[in-house]
Amino acid sequence: MSEIRVRIAPSPSGYLHIGTARAALFNWLFARRNGGKFLLRIEDTDTDRSSPEMVKVIFDSLKWLGLDWDEPPVFQSQRYDIYRKYAAKLIENGKAYYCWCSPETLKRKQEQALAEKRPPRYDRTCFNLPEEIKKQNLEKGLPAAIRLFVAEGSTTFDDLVVGRITRENKDIDDFVVARSDGRAVYNLAVVVDDHEMRISHVIRGNDHISNTFKQILLYRALGIEPPHFAHLPLILGEDRSKMSKRHGAAAVTDYSREGILKEALVNFIALLGWSPGDGKEIMSLDEMIKSFSLERINPTNAVFDMNKLYWMNGEYIRKKPDHELVDLLRPFLVEAGLATQLFISSRWEYMMKFVGLLKERCRLLTDFVTLGRYFFTDDFDYDPAGAAKHFAGPTIADNLEALARALEEVASFESAQIEGKLREVADKRGVKAKELIHPTRLALSGMTMGPSLFEMMELLGKERCVARIRRAVHFIRTSAAEPSK
Repeated sequence: MSEIRVRIAPSPSGYLHIGTARAALFNWLFARRNGGKFLLRIEDTDTDRSSPEMVKVIFDSLKWLGLDWDEPPVFQSQRYDIYRKYAAKLIENGKAYYCWCSPETLKRKQEQALAEKRPPRYDRTCFNLPEEIKKQNLEKGLPAAIRLFVAEGSTTFDDLVVGRITRENKDIDDFVVARSDGRAVYNLAVVVDDHEMRISHVIRGNDHISNTFKQILLYRALGIEPPHFAHLPLILGEDRSKMSKRHGAAAVTDYSREGILKEALVNFIALLGWSPGDGKEIMSLDEMIKSFSLERINPTNAVFDMNKLYWMNGEYIRKKPDHELVDLLRPFLVEAGLATQLFISSRWEYMMKFVGLLKERCRLLTDFVTLGRYFFTDDFDYDPAGAAKHFAGPTIADNLEALARALEEVASFESAQIEGKLREVADKRGVKAKELIHPTRLALSGMTMGPSLFEMMELLGKERCVARIRRAVHFIRTSAAEPSK
């Protein structure tokens, strides 16, 4: 097969999770690196769990990540008749057989095998039935599943990541390929779809290795050349256990709502099991495409380090032009009730300065909301530890009141003039500048840390700064007047 054709095949029974997103990215990069096609298949045969809403979420998640597909999506739910033809071919070729055993019978056989400490494999009762009985069952139209006959020997394939893998066929049951209602099961549907979609390489998580042996047996039974297989390492949590929600957000949509930039998430998941070889960590999609190869995938399970993702996201935030950040922040600020779309659009210069002041301190887009709330509202509390430290002392209120009066006299409310006036007040009051700077920051923001105080004050404006300082003066004097508990 000369053309590189790869696919991602999520099930619409849930959101697009990080493991599937990583598999999608690796397939996409491999296709783009080799001038091939990246295809999308929706495995929606589980009608009880699949939903159109989840299909849309999968589409939207892949588009948000920038992973475009090259042909119309394939839906397994529209291909039942095709699967039946392949199942019938297996019967015709003598590679599979009908099984009339009821679920109750199969469960009883399994329990008996386990009680006798035998592998719970199907005992080929229906395969060994007399031909006359088989014929009668078929003429009666008795419901029957179809099982692949797994011959003696072994099955081997050369994995492009893991290397050569072999499994003895005696450890593989005569597995069902079609249910008694005629519907194909997962492994047959996958083999048929990958064959008809002309998939050249199947790149997926190594939790599918056991399925790969069954699928290779199906390929051989159908007389079809199997694709190349590459099994990716699992993604583990920081405690080395299997990745789960307790390790952080589990779905792509969770990360976007948390304030992760798509470029950062793509960059981060690309390095979960793969390396460009030069130690570089911050990479664009184009750089990933140029560097990507299956040979550089590490078969060792990858560890999901949330702090590294946050660090990487902060790097991307700092690289973003301020006007792009303002647009990205719109939904977060509106949802928090700090600004309206009209405010953001009509106060564009203010918004640009706001992100410029805070971007060096933010690792998530949501940090702009939590760290910059005071730029949009006067309704905030003072950090208790900060108030205990910086609002204490007999002269703090008087010092702040003196600063408020002095700031009212500043004609050009710019950072240099503001700083000069504060230092002048501190000198007159006989205190060090920092003894006025820290209480002022707390008065203006409710926080003890933040961007440059004087640039912050310039953006807030004279009227708001004076009012907030006087609010703090009132708070300090009222607190001092209250009897101690």
